[in-house]
Amino acid sequence: MKPMHILLIHQYFLEDNDGGGSRWNEMSRIWVEAGHQVTVLAGTTHYMNGNLSSSGRKSFVAQTNQNGVKVIRCHVVKSSGNSFIERLLMQFSFAFSAIWGGVFRLKGKYDIVLATSPPLFVGIAGLLISKIKKAKFILEIRDLWPESAVETGVLRNKLLIRAAFWLEELLYDRAKAITVLTPAFKAVLTNQKNVRPENIWLIPNAADFTILDKLYSDFNRIAFRKSLGLDDRFIIIYVGAHGIANHLIQLIDAAEMLKDSLAHFLLIGDGPEKGKLTAEAKRRNLDNVTFIDTVSKSDIFKYILAADAGTSVLKRTEIFKTVYSNKTFDYFACQKPVLLAIDGVSRKLIEDANAGLYIEPENPADYAEKVLIYLKNPTLAQFHGRNGHAYARQFFDREVLAMKYLQYIQNMLKKQSQTSP
Repeated sequence: MKPMHILLIHQYFLEDNDGGGSRWNEMSRIWVEAGHQVTVLAGTTHYMNGNLSSSGRKSFVAQTNQNGVKVIRCHVVKSSGNSFIERLLMQFSFAFSAIWGGVFRLKGKYDIVLATSPPLFVGIAGLLISKIKKAKFILEIRDLWPESAVETGVLRNKLLIRAAFWLEELLYDRAKAITVLTPAFKAVLTNQKNVRPENIWLIPNAADFTILDKLYSDFNRIAFRKSLGLDDRFIIIYVGAHGIANHLIQLIDAAEMLKDSLAHFLLIGDGPEKGKLTAEAKRRNLDNVTFIDTVSKSDIFKYILAADAGTSVLKRTEIFKTVYSNKTFDYFACQKPVLLAIDGVSRKLIEDANAGLYIEPENPADYAEKVLIYLKNPTLAQFHGRNGHAYARQFFDREVLAMKYLQYIQNMLKKQSQTSP
């Protein structure tokens, strides 16, 4: 495979040891190990809370991370990100900052400019920089935006909605290839957005076994559970953002119904709704709910390994029937059954793998009932956990999918070089 220089534009690319969605930290590591060069234009904020990920860091200073990836942090306006206007300002500021960084700070030749969204505005930066650098432009869609913003009530202004759909159409038309994360995304783009199927690559989120395999040898699950004071509890862990789309109040409602059982909810992460959720749990005097701030990827696996089940939940909307929850794959990797309150392709994933129990979204009574099934039959939970792990090993191994992604890129470049005059 011919070595390539790939420019990734990713507003929320994690720093070393940051917690959160690490799709591209792992993907770029694998690509560098395969002999390619990866440079990232990233923002200075974390997607869960909007805080600066490195206090005092100067923008546009290139640093190489622990995986050998060159990262240039582009300025993002500091904001709490709690309102739509604040989030929009953060996203626009990164798009313009990334363009400036790409034009004036990037040296050398690039084979590929890959912009991963949301936010979709990174596509503007990717398109312009690819033109200037004379590189092929690939757009990755990790969320169907603007549909998701409209259905969750985040985007309401009709003029802005029209502008967002216009931008989406423009980027789909100009991209040499579009990467999607679920089969449902591909179906939407093909049937509703008039994107040619041959231009769409399916590279889903996946399980990262590398870190996990290192942990297995010396991790003491019993001691870790005791350190949490939860050694006699059935721990249900949620890992990820605490935002509007996640609708975590349904977990608080279920916890209230289960307060006389051994079920204990462990919520790890951050986001604009976290303050309200912690206040609500306190108001209801729920001692079976614990909140923990974001932890690193390696540490989060310790918490998942210590748990008895993982949970993935989202707001009840039609658009979320098209998504895979990335935390589900972490639960799979750790052999944990999944309590899933997301319909659509995520439900199909769980049922195909026989790796958990489906719960009607925003139905706390159904949630509590499914938890009780595991409490009454712990061997079923363990069976589902083993099934999920085996399924992820077979179909959703990050290493395998990262190499598949590279092969798609190589094939595209080879094909286009053969057809060029």
